[in-house]
Amino acid sequence: MGDAEELPRELAELGERIAQLSPHELNDLQPVFERVVDSIRRRRRILSLVQDALSQLRLDVKYLMFDLEMTRRERDALRDQITDD
Repeated sequence: MGDAEELPRELAELGERIAQLSPHELNDLQPVFERVVDSIRRRRRILSLVQDALSQLRLDVKYLMFDLEMTRRERDALRDQITDD
């Protein structure tokens, strides 16, 4: 049924209980349970990708803000040089 550590405790417990059912009941519930587990894993992967993308976006914004500030300082310095001459 998969790695119990990455599943919520309640879902892992449900999987254990499903595994104890009769073969007929197991055949009915096992595919549904596996779809739920796959869905949870997929959502976690998507969440991780989104978190990584947000972290990268934050870093990119910091670099852009730094670049903007340096560009403004350079502009102001050049403006001061032009007006001083």
